[in-house]
Amino acid sequence: MPGKARNLALLAVAQVLVLAVWFAGTAVLPALLAEGAADAARGGLLTVAVQLGFVAGTLVSALLTLADRVPARRLFCLSALVAGLATMAMAAVPPAGIAALSLRFLAGAAIAGVYPIGMKLASGWARGDLGLMIGLLVGALTIGSASPHLLPALLPGLSWRALYLGAGAAALAGAALILIFREGPAAAAPRPPFRLGHALHAWRDRRLRLANAGYLGHMWELYAMWAWVPLFPHGQALGLPAGFAAFAVIGLMGCAGAVAAGLVADRWDRALVCAGAMLASGACAVLIGPASLVSVPLTLGPALLPALGWRWGFAVLGIGPLLGAWAMLRLRALQRASFSAQS
Repeated sequence: MPGKARNLALLAVAQVLVLAVWFAGTAVLPALLAEGAADAARGGLLTVAVQLGFVAGTLVSALLTLADRVPARRLFCLSALVAGLATMAMAAVPPAGIAALSLRFLAGAAIAGVYPIGMKLASGWARGDLGLMIGLLVGALTIGSASPHLLPALLPGLSWRALYLGAGAAALAGAALILIFREGPAAAAPRPPFRLGHALHAWRDRRLRLANAGYLGHMWELYAMWAWVPLFPHGQALGLPAGFAAFAVIGLMGCAGAVAAGLVADRWDRALVCAGAMLASGACAVLIGPASLVSVPLTLGPALLPALGWRWGFAVLGIGPLLGAWAMLRLRALQRASFSAQS
C-alpha cells in the first residue's frame, strides 16, 4: 500500500520520541539519590504521579470524547507539546516537591493523548494485519519509555536536569514529526458521544469484562516492573552499566516481544497469544527473585522490599499477569462457544 511503511515509520519514531517523557522521573532517581536531592520514597512518587496523571487523562479524554472531537494528529501533537514542556519545566523546580509532582502528573495526563491516539492512527493503515500494527506501536512505546535510562549510560555524569531537558526536547521533536504523518484509508469513523451506560455495558458484558481484566492484570506487572528494573542492579552481573541493562530489558526485549506477538496474533488465536505472553511474563516475575541469588547482593527498592526482599518483591508482580492469563483463557472459551453456537 503506497505510503503505508513511510507513515507507520513516522508514527513509530514520533511515539518513541514523545514517550521518552514517561519514565524520565524514574531514570533520574539514581542521580537524585546520589545528590541527596530526594529519598527513595519521594523519588518513587515521581513515578506514581505520572501514572496517576495518565489514568486521569485517559478518563477525561473518554468523558469529553476528545479522540472524536479533535483531529487525531492535532490531538497527538498538542498532547506531545504539553508533555514535553511539562518535562522540561522539571529542570527549573525542586526535584521532588509539589511542583515537580504536579508537572509529572501533567505529563502523564498528556501522554493519554499520545499513546492511545497513536493506536488509532496506526489502525487506519491496518489491512488484515492489525496485530502487527499494534505490536509496532507497543514496541515503539517500550523503546521510548526505556530511552531515558540509556542517556546516563552513554553520557556518564549527566545531571538530572539535563536528562529532563533532553526527554522534553525529544517530545517536542515528536510533536513536530507527527504533523508529517498522513492517516490511512481505514481511519476510524467518529464514534458516538460517551455515555455512562456504555461503561456499565462494559461491566455487564462478560467478554468485555474478561478483556478488561486481562489488560488490568498485565498492567499490574508492567508499569511496576518498568519502575523497579532500573533499580535492580542486575547490570553489575552482566558487566554493563545499569542504564544499558534497563534499556535492553525494557526497550529492546519489550519491542521484540511486542512485534513478534503482533505477527503471531494476526495468524493465530489472539486470546491464546495474550494468555501465553502473560503466563510467560508472570513466570518471569515469580522466578527473577530466586534467580538473583546466583548474581549479586541486592539492597535498594521500594516499600515492599524491606519486608519481602528482592527475592519475593518481584514475585508480587506475578499475580497480575497470571490472573490476566486466566481471564484471557476464559474469554477464549466464550468466543469459541459463541462461534460454535452460530455455526
